[in-house]
Amino acid sequence: MTDIVDELKWRGLFAQSTDEDALRKALADGPVTFYCGYDPTAASLHVGHLVQVLTMRRLQRAGLRPLALVGGATGQIGDPRPTAERTLNDPETVAQWVTRLRSQIEPFLSFEGENAAVMVNNLDWTAGMSAIEFLRDIGKHFRVNKMLTKDSVARRLESDEGISYTEFSYQLLQSMDFLELYRRYGCTLQQGGSDQWGNLTAGIDLIHRLEPDAEVHLLATPLMTKADGTKFSKSENGAIWLDAELTTPYAFYQFWLNADDRDISRYMRILSFRTPAELEELEKVTEERPQARTAQRALAEELTTLVHGADQCAAVVAASKALFGQGELGELDEATLSAALSEVPHARVTELGPLVDLLVEVGLAPSKSGARRTVKEGGAYVNNVKVLDGEAAPAREELLHGRWLVLRRGKKNLAAIEVAAG
Repeated sequence: MTDIVDELKWRGLFAQSTDEDALRKALADGPVTFYCGYDPTAASLHVGHLVQVLTMRRLQRAGLRPLALVGGATGQIGDPRPTAERTLNDPETVAQWVTRLRSQIEPFLSFEGENAAVMVNNLDWTAGMSAIEFLRDIGKHFRVNKMLTKDSVARRLESDEGISYTEFSYQLLQSMDFLELYRRYGCTLQQGGSDQWGNLTAGIDLIHRLEPDAEVHLLATPLMTKADGTKFSKSENGAIWLDAELTTPYAFYQFWLNADDRDISRYMRILSFRTPAELEELEKVTEERPQARTAQRALAEELTTLVHGADQCAAVVAASKALFGQGELGELDEATLSAALSEVPHARVTELGPLVDLLVEVGLAPSKSGARRTVKEGGAYVNNVKVLDGEAAPAREELLHGRWLVLRRGKKNLAAIEVAAG
């Protein structure tokens, strides 16, 4: 596809724009500088942010120049949430998070060549501005009645919590970002999620008031949700973070591997850099043999490599296979094994008792009699080795890295025993 707009539409990444024909013309005339903003309201980005980060990467590959904004100013306030006020973080914490988010975004972009990316921080143009200057130079151009119609504000006004003046003013700060980037870098396109459309249009309105001759554009991607209706950025246990210390590479890989068949085609188109022909082939394989999880595995490997690197991806793939008897558990390093086993049912003991007791302890059997039946039928494994004597206790020499036993019932039911240091 030669037209990036057509490709974005095919991938399901084009929700709306201010004027599609004008945007197409601007992209054809080129070069175009665009920006996308990320607020450091947490110590890490999560998988929900990948839609925007990877769209920036896609646009840069198409020849556009990206400005990645990590908001040291807006991060101290936070975009209004639908139901309640955010807890304000101190400036020092936000500054630390700015650094962490920058380091997560930078690997996805190229900082060389004619369309080299630039990292920017809106604290640079807000820190020295007085309240009087902000109200006179920026606030004067906003109408409260129009601000009240923005979705994020309207929802909060309807809630019991209401909305503070601080969060109500957020859209003024974000609007000033677009204005400043237009003036400083010639930025004429803002990219963001469709749930931010109210804030996005506020920015373009401000530019039109102060720079009447400016031709600026918006591009919104759709808000991704899962087939069960929950937000794409969430799992049963909370957010799936891009930071390996908050979500291990193994858990990150498993998140994509376990994607619902109803979602995987859409996820692949939006997040993968495979060609349309490759994606259509994966979609066909998934439809014909969903149990093979070919598309899920492909996306898990691609995204884990992008986020955590090829070596980490290889390690988690090896761990995933070894846990189910398709590799050597003893070859896994301790960190990878521990991360993998933290994702399955596990129990901590001080002494190794009979296998039947351990199977019950971790929930692989409902009772000792049930555990004995599993052993008798040949369905009990310790470290991928079938065990036929359920009354015998595993030896300490069998512990992986002197700490772990991997228990399995049948082909798919996994659990782990962690033995405390004696």
